[in-house]
Amino acid sequence: MAGSLNKVQLIGRLGADPEIKQMVNGKSVARLSIATSQSWKDKSSGERKEKTEWHRVVIFNEGLVNVVQQYVKKGANIYVEGQLSTRKWKDEATGQDKYSTEIVLQGYNSSLTMLDSKNSGNNSNLVSDNKSSLPNDNLNQDSSDLDDEIPF
Repeated sequence: MAGSLNKVQLIGRLGADPEIKQMVNGKSVARLSIATSQSWKDKSSGERKEKTEWHRVVIFNEGLVNVVQQYVKKGANIYVEGQLSTRKWKDEATGQDKYSTEIVLQGYNSSLTMLDSKNSGNNSNLVSDNKSSLPNDNLNQDSSDLDDEIPF
């Protein structure tokens, strides 16, 4: 194959508070459970139907993990962009192989946007892996403050 693309974009709500854990190497990882829903009108009954999908999101970037830990809570509406990854492990109890497919946020091609931040007056906050070294106070910067830095 000449080229390929592995990119996932989701907008959904967190079903639980983020789970933050320490890895063996001492770095933190965040795990999120995001719900996305689609709704439609049933043609035969005219009844409104809805289907919800649950997605596992794993964040390895230290900067994004810190932002998630401080600002993202159950019920938050967020946008995530990352890669689809399936990992395999052995179930210790049964010895059977188990699989888990997750959206992984790691590297420069991933981002997290808080769509309904209650901690600021903004409608959205963007945090990308390649911008994760910014101090937290820059995350809630009013968009009108940005005009002062435009050189033209």
